[in-house]
Amino acid sequence: SFSARWMLGRLLAPLVFIGLIALWFAATYWFGVRRFILPPPDEVGAALYRGLAISPYDPSGFWPHIGVTFLEALLGFAFGSIAGVIVGICVARWKLVEQVVYPYIVALQSMPKVALAPLVIIWFGFDMTGKVVVTSVITFFPLLVNTMAGYWSVDQDRIDFARSCNANERQILTKIILPSALPSIFVGLNVACVMAYLGALVAEFVGAQEGLGMLLMQYNQSMQIAPVFAVLIVLGVLGYLSSAAIRFVESRVCKWARRKTEASRGA
Repeated sequence: SFSARWMLGRLLAPLVFIGLIALWFAATYWFGVRRFILPPPDEVGAALYRGLAISPYDPSGFWPHIGVTFLEALLGFAFGSIAGVIVGICVARWKLVEQVVYPYIVALQSMPKVALAPLVIIWFGFDMTGKVVVTSVITFFPLLVNTMAGYWSVDQDRIDFARSCNANERQILTKIILPSALPSIFVGLNVACVMAYLGALVAEFVGAQEGLGMLLMQYNQSMQIAPVFAVLIVLGVLGYLSSAAIRFVESRVCKWARRKTEASRGA
């Protein structure tokens, strides 16, 4: 049953984590993997503790840089997601917009963001604005594609029936199309919230005085590998918590879609 599979997943998740840590210990202490390639878990844990135990106001610790990267990712995620949903609706709704605008959007998305980031930073500055723009560009496309997919998945019969009942275009959009497209939009949000941190890091690699990307650059240049792994763990936790927050909101907003999915899995 679905509940049994859910309990099994909850049990296996920590067991997999323990197994990975055990393999990590074995690789570093038993099989002699060099520390500059893979530092032992206890050294990474110590570096993580040192970075988090320092006062949140001390720039030598992790907390100020976590705050900067999180703010950049949050703002970029918000602006990129809003723009992606709006443009996605316009592209899906009007064929002319799709023919004119969509090829340029795809061409922009195909360009490597690492190559675009220096240009964006030069255009918009090395402060928060430039980094938010880079993050917005990276988070824009997942929302665009998933909004279009959600829009096109709406049953045309429902739209025709609403029009036969004298519903105007605004009512059709807000009462039928957007609610039906929400599950697809949340898929895009789930992807974009993780990619937002990637965008913030790419922008910080180009030029920054603070942020987790700046810390990674410093630790790499000084060959401090354990702190590098500690920062990567922090980024992984941030990404997981952000994804969990999106899934929590989705479970409250799209209860009907969640029940339908669980019923299909239990079948």
